This record gives sequence, structure tokens and C-alpha cells, in this order.
Amino acid sequence: MMTSKKVVVIGAGAAGLMAGATAALYGASVTIIEKNKRVGRKIMITGKGRCNLANNCDVQTFINNVPVNGRFLYSAINAFTPEDTIEFFESKGLKTKTERGNRVFPASDRSVDVVDTMHNYAVESGCKIVCDTANSLILEDGAVIGVKCEENTYYADSVIICCGGKSYPLTGSTGDGYTLAKQAGHTIVPLKPSLVPFTSKDKQCKDMQGLALKNVALRIVDKNSKKAVYSDFGEMLFTHFGMSGPMILSASSHLRDIQPDRYIAEIDLKPALDFERCGVPFDKKCNSITKEERHALCEILKCFTVEVSGFRPIEEAIITSGGVKTSEINPKTMESKLVSGLYFAGEVIDCDAYTGGFNLQIAWSTGRLAGENSAYI
Repeated sequence: MMTSKKVVVIGAGAAGLMAGATAALYGASVTIIEKNKRVGRKIMITGKGRCNLANNCDVQTFINNVPVNGRFLYSAINAFTPEDTIEFFESKGLKTKTERGNRVFPASDRSVDVVDTMHNYAVESGCKIVCDTANSLILEDGAVIGVKCEENTYYADSVIICCGGKSYPLTGSTGDGYTLAKQAGHTIVPLKPSLVPFTSKDKQCKDMQGLALKNVALRIVDKNSKKAVYSDFGEMLFTHFGMSGPMILSASSHLRDIQPDRYIAEIDLKPALDFERCGVPFDKKCNSITKEERHALCEILKCFTVEVSGFRPIEEAIITSGGVKTSEINPKTMESKLVSGLYFAGEVIDCDAYTGGFNLQIAWSTGRLAGENSAYI
């Protein structure tokens, strides 16, 4: 039903721009509050500046790649699927391409093009974007009626919180949404870093910092059970603090209960490494290498081990794990079950996925659903 409701969206990231534009297209008068001077700051840095905007997969594959509360997203993802996302951007004039692992990028390889597309979509839909900082919700008789900001107060029939998580605070994701949600009585599931580099006490990492490995195999083994909890093939690199790169970030999503020295990384390097680690003198002639030394060389090449001691801080994570408890949100509308007219979308919700465009898909789909329902009478 078309409406003239007033909707305030807090945050002009992926979820906020999608939510605001959708609500406006359903006839609502929409104000998007963004504390940064530029919208979509976090979109700009995703995919190493290329923006992995979606994954070209079916709904069930998407759900399988959301280890935290994937079932909560069934309504949202079915209402706006990965296929819909690709068609949406193509219809707005942004050509896309699908790469390894079904990762979808803009054909231009420029994340700014995704930001510009979403910014134009919101403005052309009728959204008003203002630069201000939301300090508190205005609540009355179990409903939200507005938002009090540093500069102004914005009254509304519906408010959508799309402030992001707590990772990459320089982009504006400083956890403001959790403060607002708690004010409304919501439970915040403890925050943890997800898609984040590993730390290691292994001196070899610092010695090899800057070394990037391509086409290597990785296994993360739980030393207690002796079982692999993650395996992959691709790229990684050593840093002064431990390990990073695409495979390491993906692996971090599988280690929900990380403890110092519980896990060990086993790397199948294949190319030659420094002889010193395996105990073979650098200047020893090949015909003098013993059977035991040859075996040691193979072990190093096929199973180079690094102890994992923990994660880097949440501020360095790509995604925040934790957030507004999903059982307190209606999955069919994204509306709060505690406060009438209050909606949530994006990373502020306790849902996070593996790398590959799945997390941005969560933002697009939940933003779309929240925007549509916030505009209904």
C-alpha cells in the first residue's frame, strides 16, 4: 500500500541506501542520516577497492555460506535474491562480471561505481541525505517516533537502524547502532571479529613478512581433536603479526571459539623454501643429502606449519560477528519485536557470512525488506 509515512534511516552504507531508496519508492518521505560527508565509505574499501558486491549463487548456497543465523535470512534472501541483486545493478547501468568462486564485481573493478550507483538510486528515489550523527532514539508508548541527532531532531513513523558493525571504525562503523538498539531494550550478542587476520607467536611469520603465496593449499587443524576445521586453496601472505590474505580471512569465520595455540595452520607450499628451517645446511651438495633430510624437505613443502595464537582486533576485521539478537527481530519484516516502527538492516544484526560477496548480499536483502515494510501503513 502506498503511503506518505515519514521514515528515517540511520546510516548511508549498503543497507541504509537500499532501505531508504526502497521506502521512498513505496511512497514514504525518507531522510537518511549519515555522519560521514561521503556515503558508502565501507563499500569503497571492500574487495580491495573493487567491491565484491554479491555472489552469483542460488538461495540455498547463500544460506549455506552464512554460518551465523543463516535461517533468519530466508525471507529476506528469497525476497531479494543474488540474481535480483545482479539484475538490479545491471538495470542501473552498472555492468558486472562473475569471477572465481562466483564472486560478482563491477566490470570496471571500481568500488566507487557501486557507491555512485547506490547514491544516485537513493537520491533519484526521493531520499534526502543529511550529514548528522544520531545520538538517541525518541521512544513513546512502545514505539519509536524519531531520532535525536547532534544537529537536529528528526521525527518519523518508522526508523531503520543501518549503522553497520564495529569493524573498520574509520569508515564510520563505530558501534553506534548497538547503543541505539540497547536503548530500545534489545539484546546485543557479544561482538567478535570475523573475516580477520590471524596472529601467531611463530618467529618465522615475522621473518617472512610480505611474502605472498599463491596457489597453495591451507588446512586449519584443531590440535585437540586432530581434525581439520577448514581447508581451502588459493592465496595468503605472511605479516609481522602472523598471517592474512583471502584464505586466512575465510578461515577465521570457521574458528568461532578461538583460543591461544589451539589451532595450527598447515600449508602445502609446493614451491621451494629456505633450507634452514628443515635443518639442511644451505651449502650442502644435493648428492650429500640423506634420506631423512629429503623427507624433511618434503614435509616442509607439503606441510609447513604455523601456530595460530588468535585474531587481530575487531577494528581490523572486515565484518563484525555479533550484534542485535535475531530472535528479537521479525525475519519477515526486519521490524523489532520490542518497539513498534523500529527496523534493522545490515551488519548491525547478528548475522555474518563467509567471504565472497555474501555479507553485502545480507545488506542488500535486509535493507530491501526493511525499507519496504517501514513504508507500509
